[in-house]
Amino acid sequence: MITKQTEQPARTDTSRETRGQWRLRENEVNRAIDRIIEQGRPRLHRTWPQLLATALVAGVEVALGVLALLTVQQSTGSSLLAGLAFSVALIALLLGHAELFTEGFLVPIVVVAARQATWRRLARFWAGTLVGNLLGGWIFMGIVITAFPEIRSTAIETGGEFVHAGISPQSFCLAILAGSTITLMTRMHNGTDSDMAKLAASAVTGFLIVGTGMHHSVLDSLLIFGGIHAGAGYGYADWILWFGWAMLGNIIGGVGITTALRLIRGYTRIHEWRHS
Repeated sequence: MITKQTEQPARTDTSRETRGQWRLRENEVNRAIDRIIEQGRPRLHRTWPQLLATALVAGVEVALGVLALLTVQQSTGSSLLAGLAFSVALIALLLGHAELFTEGFLVPIVVVAARQATWRRLARFWAGTLVGNLLGGWIFMGIVITAFPEIRSTAIETGGEFVHAGISPQSFCLAILAGSTITLMTRMHNGTDSDMAKLAASAVTGFLIVGTGMHHSVLDSLLIFGGIHAGAGYGYADWILWFGWAMLGNIIGGVGITTALRLIRGYTRIHEWRHS
């Protein structure tokens, strides 16, 4: 009996501690959902000029990252170092508040799920962002290849790796991983108030996507555009075939996996927003 009496308070304290930790985690999830909705809602209500401008800027920033990638790749031959160099693009996107297509999966969908915007607004946001990213990137990659003719051969070779990957299970899985990874980065950005943590998440994501050869529909489109501008044997018909396959994989990874799991995890808070 003495043993039971001495053990009971210990069990009670442990139970209280567990409940306290659970409440703390729930509060953190709720705060993250609130932050996503409050910061994401204005993005879906931008005017067309505002939307296209932020998307074009993102295309330019990614192109600068591609320039860093190609320069390091040519100088060192290391994809891992090239991935670190490309991270400057994701850091620029974070600090400049520009819109990258695949970064627009988690936040806008949560906003729509909370009934703070319509599905039509979401489709408009995605279309404008994608067009702006590709147009800005295409223009700026032409400038990059003209300004740095010494990287032409590297641009042709690197872009060709994606074009020639074709429609295969491997390339599709690489696209799924890229979509899931970039959306996970967005989730990490919205899960912290620390600028250093956000910068670290961007750097690690750039390293993973480029260093491991994942297929990202916008980033790698700019590599292909660079190769086309440099006079590669492949062309826009080859690009559009690859792009459709990669974008489908990105959407499955970003929306069907990472975003869907986040919606399930934050369902209670999202439900409160829907009926507020």
